[in-house]
Amino acid sequence: MTNAKTKSKVALSVSRDIPFNKLVLSQSNVRRIKAGVAIEELAADIARRTLLQSLTVRAVTDEDGNETGMFEVPAGGRRFRALELLVKQKRLNKTAPVPCVIRTEGLAEEDSLAENVQRAPLHPLDQFRAFQSMREKGMGEEEIAAAFFVSVNVVKQRLRLAAVSETLLEAYAEDELTLDQLMAFTVNPDHERQAQVWEAIKDSYSAQPYQIRRMLTEDAVRASDKRALFIGIDAYVEAGGAVMRDLFESDDGGWLENIGLVDMLVTEKLNEEAEAIRAEGWKWIEVGLDFPYGHTYGLRRVFGEQEPLTDEQDASREALQAELDKLEAEYADLPELPDEIDERLGEIETAIEAIDDRPMIYDTDDVSRAGAFLSVSPGGRLHVERGFVRPEDELPVEPEVDETETSGAGETKSNGAQSVDPADEPEEDEGLKPIPDRLVTELTAHRTVALRLALSGSFDTAFHACLHKLVLDTFYSYAQDSCLELSATCVYYGSQAPGLGETPYATALTERHEAFAGALPNDPEQLWDALGDLSDAMRKELFAHCIALTANATVEAYNRRPRAIAHADRLAVTLGLDMTEAGWKPTGDAYLGRVTKTRIAAAVAEAKGDKAASDIESLKKDAMVERAEDLLAGTGWLPEPLRTPAAESGTDHLEVDVAEDGEEQSAANDGETVMDENTGPVDDDEKEQEEELEAAE
Repeated sequence: MTNAKTKSKVALSVSRDIPFNKLVLSQSNVRRIKAGVAIEELAADIARRTLLQSLTVRAVTDEDGNETGMFEVPAGGRRFRALELLVKQKRLNKTAPVPCVIRTEGLAEEDSLAENVQRAPLHPLDQFRAFQSMREKGMGEEEIAAAFFVSVNVVKQRLRLAAVSETLLEAYAEDELTLDQLMAFTVNPDHERQAQVWEAIKDSYSAQPYQIRRMLTEDAVRASDKRALFIGIDAYVEAGGAVMRDLFESDDGGWLENIGLVDMLVTEKLNEEAEAIRAEGWKWIEVGLDFPYGHTYGLRRVFGEQEPLTDEQDASREALQAELDKLEAEYADLPELPDEIDERLGEIETAIEAIDDRPMIYDTDDVSRAGAFLSVSPGGRLHVERGFVRPEDELPVEPEVDETETSGAGETKSNGAQSVDPADEPEEDEGLKPIPDRLVTELTAHRTVALRLALSGSFDTAFHACLHKLVLDTFYSYAQDSCLELSATCVYYGSQAPGLGETPYATALTERHEAFAGALPNDPEQLWDALGDLSDAMRKELFAHCIALTANATVEAYNRRPRAIAHADRLAVTLGLDMTEAGWKPTGDAYLGRVTKTRIAAAVAEAKGDKAASDIESLKKDAMVERAEDLLAGTGWLPEPLRTPAAESGTDHLEVDVAEDGEEQSAANDGETVMDENTGPVDDDEKEQEEELEAAE
């Protein structure tokens, strides 16, 4: 006889098919809160592929403990409700056999709790791979979406995740990679590049999804870039270009991978447009993606006139305007326009704009001397600037001749005649001689002083004369049609301020300038009378514009101009200038990418607090710039040079800034800047930035 105990075998519960009408939901079912797939979706899934998992049931007994023939369902309540719904919908017979596992041991609550707690949820990667397997076996994205009651976009996302490098999928399966990080890797399908980025960031504390996306797209062109908008995504794809898309984040159309192809298509399209403009007869055409702000400085501009309206266009415009006025009057009191009315108003405005936007007709002589600039606007549209005359193409200016010039005996009588000493003049007139230059100068000096006196007593005339001179200097190159010895000097910026011309404030100023220029005569001799025909309000606006263009608040390393900058601050305070409202933003290109990491952290600390700054201090420079740009967006933060001082504080901060720059002011030098002889062109901040960049490399 052996003492060894015989191990008992596990006995499974009996299972059998039970008619549905013999089943009832148990009150012992622990699930009380709705979760997971809706009952309707589960019912549809059962109808599609039948019941995949049995119900767990217990026999219902009477008071004496006898079985009644009914069975309660403590585990599988959602499946029971789904079957119940199918019966109500007449899609399942109420006596249909349902596979059930019959339990007799333990508690019903234990059955219910164990079924829900003991099962392990499907790992997301298993779902990704399952979708991929179904796709490989012939199921389309729409079929998969319909089978699992998800959107087609969800299926595309899962398939994109399953297509990531196997190395990354294994890392995700081992929890070395988060789902957010894995989603970021899907933006670029290149497995080799994915592996390179993973190796670079896997041991980094700052392996954030946004950093992964940036690294995977840093050699691509955003679809929102003006180059991509100009050529169009369809043209790029048709030319063989690939587009990277992010299915998990808003990507503004994605990224265009082939930068070389983008630039080639942009150049080709610009050249095609240039040929069309050249056919108009212009002497020269200059083409570029963009031009520096102030690129037309020193060039005279000629303007054309719009083609006259035809009788048909005139009648059509009047009818459209009448309909527009009528609709606006009828619905003026409504807080919101009906959709059909709003749509019709848009159609009318578009039609009116099409009529008003007629081609300009230029003088043929002007066209033969002038040229045009072709570039791409920030919005990706072709930007054409016609009618600019270079100095070398101007007609030669004929020397001024005095009106007293005669044709007698080869003698020219003018203010430029040779001066004759009064002692040498013959006492007897031998015909009308020119007035001596010395006397002309003396007489006109008297006239000048008298003219000054008269002008000083007439504000209106003085204002008109000043405006006339300012407009000549601002809009007419090399014009000499004013006797006023004042000048309007405008500072223009070329490569010193890249991107300046595309800012909202520069664009608005250019549009205002062009609007004024278009309203002025081409001939400067006609300007005096033309200004007199303008309304007082228009003349004031034109005066303010001309004066505004002379403002110079630029600080340069070799010319700090502290007193001028103090005045610029006074102007800014008076005008209430806010560079944030004007449209400046602390982007990487505008500021963050061009200062040290210390300054970036200081900016974030000032705008978002010390914790936000400390969170990004350990990042690499590029990642820190991108993160700081996101943090500073919408905060209104501005670097010191762009801030308008508070009115009550005056300009004290300027003295501090000047002192920090190592400058001194000398009373003997009338308060102008005196640079220390040891002051070099590179400051400590620039040195620190260079050191940080070297360390980053």
